[in-house]
Amino acid sequence: MATSIRLEPGVEERLNFLATKTGRTKAFYLRELITRGMEDLEDYYLAADILERVRKDEEEILSSADVRKSLALDN
Repeated sequence: MATSIRLEPGVEERLNFLATKTGRTKAFYLRELITRGMEDLEDYYLAADILERVRKDEEEILSSADVRKSLALDN
């Protein structure tokens, strides 16, 4: 899927410098940034969603003792 974005001049300069110095394409680094950044965004927003459900008492909360017991880790 082709997508276009506008970068701030300073960010574009840094990207150009990195690509030139390493011999890789700008597209390579943009894909890397998006892939790694997507993982961080997923972690953040999914955790925020769970936290909201906890606050609304819509999410089950277990103590560490309960988890250890259910996994038979105290034996």
